[in-house]
Amino acid sequence: MTVWDEVVGQPPVVAELSAAATDADALVTTGQGGARMTHAWLFTGPPGSGRSTAARAFAAALQCVSPDRALGAAPGCGFCDGCHTTLVGTHADVEFVRTDLLSIGVKDTRDLVRRASMSPAGGRWQVIVLEDADRLTEGAANVLLKAIEEPAPRTVWLLCAPSVEDALPTIRSRCRLLSLRTPSVEAVADVLTRRDGIDPGLAAEVARATQGHIGRARRLATDEAARERRAAVLRLPLRVADVGGCLRAAQELVDAAAEDAKAVAEGVDAKETEELRAALGASAGAGSRMPRGTAGAMKELADRQKRRSTRTQRDSLDLALTDLASFYRDVLTVQFGMAERIANTEVGDGIRKIAASSRPEHSLRRIEAVLACREALDRNVAPLLAVESLTLSLRTG
Repeated sequence: MTVWDEVVGQPPVVAELSAAATDADALVTTGQGGARMTHAWLFTGPPGSGRSTAARAFAAALQCVSPDRALGAAPGCGFCDGCHTTLVGTHADVEFVRTDLLSIGVKDTRDLVRRASMSPAGGRWQVIVLEDADRLTEGAANVLLKAIEEPAPRTVWLLCAPSVEDALPTIRSRCRLLSLRTPSVEAVADVLTRRDGIDPGLAAEVARATQGHIGRARRLATDEAARERRAAVLRLPLRVADVGGCLRAAQELVDAAAEDAKAVAEGVDAKETEELRAALGASAGAGSRMPRGTAGAMKELADRQKRRSTRTQRDSLDLALTDLASFYRDVLTVQFGMAERIANTEVGDGIRKIAASSRPEHSLRRIEAVLACREALDRNVAPLLAVESLTLSLRTG
C-alpha cells in the first residue's frame, strides 16, 4: 500500500504529486531535476475532499527513503521509515499544523517561519503542512508571505484551504495550486469497506448520506452516537409546525452542540491545566497555590480553552446545519420528480411528506435560511438567537 492509496478519488492530483515527488527525489539524490517540484503548494477543495490527506501523502513521498527508488520505483512506498514516520506524525522534518481555535495568530506563524528556516535534520526536505491556512489572521498571513517569497533551499510549504479565495492573493500567487474534488459516493464506500472493514451496506449508506465526505462518512460508520445525533437533526423539520416547536427544536440543537464542546473540554482541559501547573512549579493537587508570576500563563491557557470550546460548539452546529440542508435538498429532489436520488433514505417518509405539502420555492427558501444561519454563526451571532431565527424560517418556508 503506497501513500497515495489514502487519497481517494483524485487520480489527476495523485499523478501530479507523484511526478513532483519523483523530481524532488532526483534533486536530493543527484542534485539534478526538480523541474516539476515547487517550494509552496496550495491544496484546495470542498470539505471532505481530502485536502490534508493529499498534503500528508505528498509530505511522506518527499521523505521516502525506500531502496526501490534506485530501481526506478516512485517515492511514496508507504513502508519505509520516512513514509511511516511522516504518516504517523513523528518525522523530525515534517511539521503538521492544525488548530482547534478560531484562528491562527502572528505568534504561532512566526514560530513556523523560524522552523522553516532550519536545514532538514535528515538531509531531504523540511516540510510544513498548514492544514487550516484559511484560519490565518491577516497579520499572520503577512508573516507567512515573507517566508514563501524567500524560502530556504530545502523547505516546502503545503497549505490547505477550502477554496482559492480563502488565501490572500499575495500568497496564492506564489503557490502552485492543486484543486481536489468531492470523491464519488462509490469511491468513499469502497475505501470504507476495503481499508476500515466497514460492512458494505453501512458503508454505502453513510457514503450516500454524506455525499462523498470521507471524514464524516467514516465517523458515521464507526460512531453510533454520531448516527443518533444526525437522526435527531433530520427529524427537526417535522417538529417546526408551531412557534413553540421551533423554539424547543432550536434549544435542543444548541444544547447538543454545547454538550459536544463540554465533552471535548472534559477530556482535554483538566489534563492541560495540570500539565501547565506542574511545569510552572505548583504542588500536586488542584487546590494548591501557584508560584508568583504565573497568573498570566494560567489566564492565557484558560482563554485558549474558552476559544477552543467556542470553536467546537460552532463546528458541531455547522455539522448539524449541513445535515439539515441535505434534508431540504432531498425534498427539492422529490419535488422535481427524482425521488430515487435522495441521500437521506432513512427519513424518506418525512422527506416525501414535506415535499407533498410545500412547493420547490419553499424548499429553496429553507435551504437559503440554513445557509444564512451558518453565515450568522461565522459572524459570531449568539448561537441560540441564530438557530431560533432559522427554525422560525423553516416553519414559514
